[in-house]
Order: sequence, then C-alpha cells, then structure tokens
Amino acid sequence: MTINCKGQLIDLSTPKVMGILNVTPNSFFDGGKYNDESELLTQVGKMINDGATFIDIGAYSSKPSAEFVSEEEELARIIPTVQLILKHFPEALLSIDTFRSEVAKACIENGAAIINDISSGNLDDAMFEVIAQYKVPYIMMHMRGTPQTMQSMTHYDDIVKEMLFYFSEKISKARSLGINDLIIDPGFGFAKTIDQNYEVMRKTELFQLLELPLLVGISRKSMIYKPLNISAEEALNGTTVLNTIALAKGANILRVHDVKEAMECVQLWNKMNL
Repeated sequence: MTINCKGQLIDLSTPKVMGILNVTPNSFFDGGKYNDESELLTQVGKMINDGATFIDIGAYSSKPSAEFVSEEEELARIIPTVQLILKHFPEALLSIDTFRSEVAKACIENGAAIINDISSGNLDDAMFEVIAQYKVPYIMMHMRGTPQTMQSMTHYDDIVKEMLFYFSEKISKARSLGINDLIIDPGFGFAKTIDQNYEVMRKTELFQLLELPLLVGISRKSMIYKPLNISAEEALNGTTVLNTIALAKGANILRVHDVKEAMECVQLWNKMNL
C-alpha cells in the first residue's frame, strides 16, 4: 500500500506519523505558537527528527464554531510557511490542510506534496479537478456542514454505514477523474458527538473494506479530554492510548501534535507484529 509523493513512493503498510503544524491564531491546542519564523522552523525540525514522515500545515482553524477566514488570509498565512519550510527542509513532505481548491493549487505549485481536505470536496466543487490535474495524494475526511455548523449535524441512523457510503461515493468520483492516491480520514470530532466518536473508533476496522490507507487524527481532541475532565494540554496520555487502539484497528497514518510519542506507539506496534 503506497502513495506517490513528488515521485517518492511512501509505503504505508508500515504505519507513518503526520505532524500537525497550525499557523493560525486560534487552533484549539497550538494556536498562535508558531508565528515566529525561528519557532516554526524549530518545531518542524523537531517533528522531522522525531520521525514524522509528513508535516500537515493548516492556516484555517477547523475547530467547532471556528471563525471564518478569507481565502486571501489563508493564502497569506500558508504560502510563506510552505516556502520557508522547504527552503530549510527541502526534502520535507508537506501536507496542506485546506478545503479550498485555489489554496491547494497554490501550495502544490510551491512544493506541497499532499492535500488534506476536511470536506472531501463538498466545500469547493473545483477541488477534485485540482487534485486530478496535479496528481497529488488526496486525504478525504468525513464531515457534514462547515466548521461553523458541523456540531448541529450529528443525527445518524447508522453512523459507520453512512460514512462508508459517503466514502464510496467520493472514491467513485475521484477514480472517474483519474485520481489514484486516496487516503480516508473518519473525521473524529467533526459532526460527531463524543459517543459517536467512540462508536466510530470501536468499528474503525470496517473502513478497511474500502481498501484504502486510513488516517486517524484524534490528537488531544475533546473526545479525550472531556470524558477525563482534563484539558487539551493534559491529554497526551489519552491520545497515546487511542493512537495505539487506532493502529490495532488498521490505521496507516497517525496525525498528531506529539510526534515522538506517536512514533513510540508505531515502533512498539511494529515490534508486536514482526
């Protein structure tokens, strides 16, 4: 199971770690931390040294009820970040967390390797065409509505069945356009209650029916810290527990704030499965 990133085949049969880099002032955990160039580069260097295969850059907070950010502002935040990182880490494989096709296009043209779309094209009709044109791997996440409305859209008759149907339709559309490298993300925390998140986690192995790589992103989310009555800052141990469960249920990529600890999960998981 491989994906092609800028001519480099990445084997996802061995789980990989994607480090999160938010260049927003308002992300739920690390918002505003990396506005200074030296701090940003230090963090990227640390994630790469700790074992991250990918760095996922976001310039639009998608936390529940996040405020709207214009396309111009998103571009102004993310393009200089992509350019700065690739100037200092030219071999870095950058994933771009955006639902806007023009942002995706501009980032790819500046050297990004992957597009990570929380809406799977639902928020920008042109996204699939851009992915098809540039032939980059595409992460399709399950979500309803927008970051501003998603938490009011949590009614499902059978959540996993409906998610599988959602992904099947997206995969069919992508294949019809010649998009080869697809990754699916169940979208923990997006248009799902805490109980629904755990139902999806319990049944995560069912997404293997789609025969595509699976990305799991639960790092420090409220599904961890709210049941434990702690803060996001205190949720690393809980994140590690659920990352380990995700690996057991077939996750190929862990998207995390804390790369070192996630890599330890992967290393021990690999040891268990020699």
